[in-house]
Amino acid sequence: MNLKADLDACYLPSEDIVVREIEGELIIVPLVSGIGDMEDELFTLNQTGRAIWEKLDGRKTLEDIVGELSSEYDASAGEIEKDVLGLIGELLKRKMLVAAQRD
Repeated sequence: MNLKADLDACYLPSEDIVVREIEGELIIVPLVSGIGDMEDELFTLNQTGRAIWEKLDGRKTLEDIVGELSSEYDASAGEIEKDVLGLIGELLKRKMLVAAQRD
């Protein structure tokens, strides 16, 4: 499994997690063992993480997502790309995301 985020790839949330909103925060809860980190079973997303998460539909590439976020937020494309790749890489490592099959 490739744990490095790829700007040309599309990703989806894993079927082995549940996502809940609690007091304005998105919380990712693993449903099976081996997902997440033993020290940190729950994973919360800040505002930036949530903006990225909400665009992960399995159809948009990470490059598409970076472009959309660049037009929505006052930050450089380079900074947004770094944030997107960092979060996606972490979620892949924790098995909370999977690569979507492309048509």
